[in-house]
Amino acid sequence: MGVSAHALDELQGRPLGTRLSDSSLIALAATGLVGATGIGVAGLVVVSPTLAPFVAAGVFLVLAYNLELFGGRFHNDFWFAAAWGAFPAVTSYWANSLSFGIAGALVTAACFALSVGQRRLSSPARELRRRTASVTGRQVLIDGRSVELSPERLAAPLDGALYALAMAVMLLACGAVLARL
Repeated sequence: MGVSAHALDELQGRPLGTRLSDSSLIALAATGLVGATGIGVAGLVVVSPTLAPFVAAGVFLVLAYNLELFGGRFHNDFWFAAAWGAFPAVTSYWANSLSFGIAGALVTAACFALSVGQRRLSSPARELRRRTASVTGRQVLIDGRSVELSPERLAAPLDGALYALAMAVMLLACGAVLARL
């Protein structure tokens, strides 16, 4: 899904600035979507037919979010967190337990919240990296010292927090896998 999502997003205004042709992006998007859907269909056979709504919702979410369908109603911070944080969590929880309880709700809510945090940090960081020509000004501290502002200075804490979030999620996932072994 990730390859498909990024390829579709790139077709909508080139936010990543790639030089891939539209036909290459369409091919990547289609291949990713067909592959992910194929995995979902295999899950219907191997795991449970109850995965069908999750497979359908996944296809809908990647298309609605990344192609900005329905006037872009699904392309906002809430739907980012729902589609890329909460939805994969609830889907994988269901696929592993074929049930949903308090633990599943907490994991889903945590993944939603992590995605909200990631989005609130990455949006201003992306703006600084991709759309800011210059920053001028000084930060004057209480003790009288002043610090020159720059895009790099403003982006550094955002990028540091994003890195820490990425590491935390990776370590949490590794811990969850080890707990299951």
